[in-house]
Amino acid sequence: MEEIVNKVKQSGLIQIDLENLRPTGERVFFDIAPQLYMGLALREKDFRTFIQEHDWSKYTGKHVAVACTTDAIIPTWAYMLVGSQLSGKAATLIYGNLADLEKHLFDQVIQQMDLTEFEDGKIVIKGCSKEAVPLDAYISLTNRLRPMVRSIFFGEPCSTVPIYKKAK
Repeated sequence: MEEIVNKVKQSGLIQIDLENLRPTGERVFFDIAPQLYMGLALREKDFRTFIQEHDWSKYTGKHVAVACTTDAIIPTWAYMLVGSQLSGKAATLIYGNLADLEKHLFDQVIQQMDLTEFEDGKIVIKGCSKEAVPLDAYISLTNRLRPMVRSIFFGEPCSTVPIYKKAK
């Protein structure tokens, strides 16, 4: 009988699973729309009253995206007021929706990664995950890895799609 050889293990491929890089913590969307007068306009006096009376402590340690879900024109100062209240409480604070927030969180992690262990490596960026990973994360990681690795693949070590190969 022939011995079964694990060719994937022998290949020297290094797998990166972006799902494992997902920052922990609750994601929250803060919508300004409920504060609009008749669903159309923001009244400064009423909004300032809301800002003073709202319980901002419930956002402590959470990742927060701030926007308005209606087509109303919201003055910039309104977002600044909300941001001012969340500053120092929220773990992360961005303008946008929850998808924008997820992109931002992944990008922060990818930009802070120490990539020295991948130097001159053959990298497989894992394709399947239980929870969705923003497409931006795949692009960002590829861009960070490309200058330093020999090759980048997408998928699983047993079935990959070539993305990049350094010229010899």
